[in-house]
Amino acid sequence: GAARCLRGPGRPRPAPQASPGRADRHEAERRPQPGGDPLSLCPEEPVLLAELKPGRPQQYDWKSSCETWSVAFSSDGAWFAWSQGHCLVKLIPWPLQETELCRASERKSHKAEAKRSRAGAKEKTLECGQIVWGLAFSAWPAARHPDGAAGLCCQVLATGLNDGQIKVWEVQTGHLLFSLLGHQDVVRDLSFAPNGSLILVSASRDRTLRVWDLSRDGRQVQVLTGHVQWVYCCSISPDCSMLCSAAGEKSALLWSMRSYTLIRKLEGHQSSVVSCDFSPDSALLVTASYDTCVIMWDPYTGEQLRTLRHVPLHSALEYRSDVHTSSLRSVCFSPEGLYLATVADDRLLRIWALELRSPVAFAPMTNGLCCMYFPHGGFIATGTRDGHVQFWTAPRVLSSLKHLCRKVLRTFLTTYQVLALPIPRKLKEFLTYRTF
Repeated sequence: GAARCLRGPGRPRPAPQASPGRADRHEAERRPQPGGDPLSLCPEEPVLLAELKPGRPQQYDWKSSCETWSVAFSSDGAWFAWSQGHCLVKLIPWPLQETELCRASERKSHKAEAKRSRAGAKEKTLECGQIVWGLAFSAWPAARHPDGAAGLCCQVLATGLNDGQIKVWEVQTGHLLFSLLGHQDVVRDLSFAPNGSLILVSASRDRTLRVWDLSRDGRQVQVLTGHVQWVYCCSISPDCSMLCSAAGEKSALLWSMRSYTLIRKLEGHQSSVVSCDFSPDSALLVTASYDTCVIMWDPYTGEQLRTLRHVPLHSALEYRSDVHTSSLRSVCFSPEGLYLATVADDRLLRIWALELRSPVAFAPMTNGLCCMYFPHGGFIATGTRDGHVQFWTAPRVLSSLKHLCRKVLRTFLTTYQVLALPIPRKLKEFLTYRTF
């Protein structure tokens, strides 16, 4: 099993002191909060609540590397998975049955916890036989498929492996259902359609993306070509209309999930693009690059809306002068769509508010590789090169009515449809995220 190191809220990790580029703490507290609501919670530095360390038997030490390349929560918040190195994936019922982390998450996980307790869910170790790079949970399968096909009737976990295979596991039992063959190199990332259709997209170092239909025993639907270097990341928009893929040629590609054709190429980074994510309303797209920048895009127009630059805070953290890089590893949206989390090589986890161009909170972490928000908010999971997983507190936000209305409208309206509405210009700017 995994060794668990727990820290209560009274023992936060030391936070960096203010740097020349950062506003005074009191000034930061007077800033308008994301969403524009005076009731929004004031961001606090992330607190390390728990750390999972793999308890590896000696016989695994020779088999492969130990990095945690991917972490994943199921969409219902009932399960957590992490690639703990040495060809193993740990599948854990959520919340962790431990002290503060359990109590803090139970407010948002009653349904998932009840479902899990009725089914007698237990922690599982999946032996994948190859280094695991990508993880993705499916949503619960739709009750009916459009053409009446029977398909799977269970929630599954897909694992992307070093040899190009994708292994698909039943979450509840931990049984291997089938393997998907087709990629010729590492499967770096995976993304399921959020609508329960069991459509899976895989991104590989063989420079292709492949679309699979797991409701038909994993039939390959499409091969998407267009990248000229390794594909690092893929993400399907929450409305299932678009797919973004990030690759080593300093650009990201945006695809139609209806026709599987290229919509546009997003150019603006100066180095490999390694991570991407859509906002919950599908109205925004963020890409992260080794060039130390996150770019926020309007996926409908291809316009760059904002650039978030990661400035190393060496003096504040008192690291050695030879630590000079802040190449980004991962970026993800918060569930309410008002914050971003990023992990970079400068040993920092940062949390950003969309309306600001500097982090509202950050915490020291070592060798971070990936991050993901808990689906109901309040936590961020991060994975490290050491094979560890850390769980951090994240700001809980009371969204303004304006933002909630925008979020609902943008779920159904594209940018062009908003611009065509007979409404004031300032309202159009707000609805299209030109202003906050």
